[in-house]
Formats: sequence, C-alpha cells, structure tokens
Amino acid sequence: MIPSSQYLAVQRAAKQVLTEISDFISPTSTERSIATFATKRLARLGFSQTWYYACPALVLLGARSCLSISGRDYKPDTEPVGETNLVTVDLSPCKESFWGDCARSFVVENGRVVCTPVDVEFQRGIAFVKELHIRVRSFVTPQTTFGDLYSFANQQITSEGFENLDFLSNVGHSIAKTLDDREFVEEGNCRALGAVPGFTFEPHVRKIGSRWGFKHENIYYFNDAGNPTEL
Repeated sequence: MIPSSQYLAVQRAAKQVLTEISDFISPTSTERSIATFATKRLARLGFSQTWYYACPALVLLGARSCLSISGRDYKPDTEPVGETNLVTVDLSPCKESFWGDCARSFVVENGRVVCTPVDVEFQRGIAFVKELHIRVRSFVTPQTTFGDLYSFANQQITSEGFENLDFLSNVGHSIAKTLDDREFVEEGNCRALGAVPGFTFEPHVRKIGSRWGFKHENIYYFNDAGNPTEL
C-alpha cells in the first residue's frame, strides 16, 4: 500500500545518509558526533524533521550497542569508537506525515568501517540480522498478524542462540501518522499486517554471552501481488 513519492523520498534519504556514515566513522567519532553528522546530512537533503520524539538519529556503540532505550530518553555518549567496535545507527526522518525509518550496524576494525569483518562474532551478528529479514519476507502475507510476526521472529532469534534486546520485546511497528497510532509487532496483537500502510521489521539482538548488539531495520509494504516489498 505504501508507495508514494513522499515515502520513497524520505526513506531514500535515510538510506543515503547511512551509506555516508560508513565513510564518516573514524576512531575519534562518538555517538554524539555521528548523530550530529546524520542529522545535518538529513537536513541538507531536505529532511530536518523527525517523527521520533526529538531524536532523528539514535546512535549506540560499544557496550551501549546492547542498550534498548526510547528516543524520548536517549542522550548520545562521548565515548570514542576506537580501533574495534560496533556502531548502530537508527534514523527516523520525516516530512509532514511521511515517515522514514532505517537502521544499520557498522563494524569497525583497525579504525575503519569494514564490509567483511574478520572477527567471528561480528560476522555472525551481521549475517544473522540480515538472514532474519530474508526469513521474515518468506513468512509474512497480508493476513499475517503483528502477533504472528512477533512469535515467528522471536522463535527464530532464540533457536539460533540469540536474544531479543528490545526493552518491550517487540521487533517493529506500523508506519503511522502519529506516535500514538503505531501498532507494534508484539505478543497478542491480532491486527493484520496488510491492514496498515507499511511496517518496520527491526530486530535488535545479540548472541547469548556476547557484548555486541546488532540492529537492522527496513520498512516493508505489500505490493499488488501481496508480496512483502522493501521500501
């Protein structure tokens, strides 16, 4: 249902800024400097607003990559990235009532972002959150409920030896017009995914016993054939 030039433009901007962030991150970067960079780049692209409280860019790194916190309470830290780290960046731009929502995890080795990590924990975490999206796209139909997706995703997470880090245990929400109108991918929610314009899938997980929390988020909608499609 979701395709429109406004939605496409704002989500495209979020993805562009996430691509640019991989070149910006350095050993001296901090959550604050990365969030500031992302916010300025979004504004330069024409998206100076956010639908997520006053938090257009939620950045977590190091031990804080496992932290699950609302944008309402988020304050960026000043710990430097250093030579080895994991950085998660979650962008929530909007223009009027059209939302973007996209998150990625960046592995830093030898002081720079790498696409193919050497560290096995990094390899497994990055691969798993991407694989989860593939499995979810194979599972959902317009008739699948938010609760069904919650149960499926959490079963996949636990069966692979990971844990869900979200403070509410949900793994996404509907794309809505206001914060209060969101439907969450949570236990017991009987609303069908196809009844909303679109939805996010945003697992935030770590391997049990690991120090790194991985996040990967996309917006999906169902096309005219009823197939889940990434915005």
